Amino acid sequence: MKNLEELEKNLGIRFKDKNLLLTALVHRSFLNEHPEYKGESNERLEFLGDAVLDFVVSEYLFKNFHLSEGEMTDIRSFFVKTPHLSETAKNLGIEKFLFLSKGEKKDKRGKKLILASALEAIIGAIFLDQGIKKTKAFIKKFILKDAKKIIKKGHFKDPKTLFQEFSQKEWKITPEYKVLREWGPEHEKEFEVGVFLGKKLLAKGHGFSKKEAEEEAAKNAIKEIKTKGLDTKKLKNKIKESLKV
Repeated sequence: MKNLEELEKNLGIRFKDKNLLLTALVHRSFLNEHPEYKGESNERLEFLGDAVLDFVVSEYLFKNFHLSEGEMTDIRSFFVKTPHLSETAKNLGIEKFLFLSKGEKKDKRGKKLILASALEAIIGAIFLDQGIKKTKAFIKKFILKDAKKIIKKGHFKDPKTLFQEFSQKEWKITPEYKVLREWGPEHEKEFEVGVFLGKKLLAKGHGFSKKEAEEEAAKNAIKEIKTKGLDTKKLKNKIKESLKV
């Protein structure tokens, strides 16, 4: 048994039934290597948690923002998708409490999905153990944290969309993404992608798929512009120069 009290402290929840929290942490791969374990995996709790999360986020958006159905759908998608959930799970320190097979522990590719699924399973466990009121409070505190700011600034959009809107507004140019490097065996391939404005390489990104690497490159390009305060006029001139034959 792992020290679940530390995790409970991170979550801000003291479980009445500790077995619910334990089950939420058991990945199905663990059962294959440990036939002596008589419990179940977290898949059923994940199913329940996913439905509860969708409902709570939907209700929050409906009650707090006057948005169209399409807008609410896009925003909800940001809060319930793997990238946001895995980042939240990482911040809560869930990873070190997971029960995984040796293979899954080494697999970097699937780590985000495993973390996101575990968080959904924990939400299912909280719902069963504490009821909807505590579950809503948990989701609002950790998953919907800074929601108003994220929605106001449009940060719910994926990085590629955000950077494309910015670059077209500032420079009337659509970014291009090119694979700079790829390595590893076919089932564990990794990619390094560059985002270009004209011929100018603005940022790079790494990922276990081309799409993931492109999104990381776009995110880094936005960060580059914001943190370094790049002069958009100077950059525009450099881009124009790079477009000359």
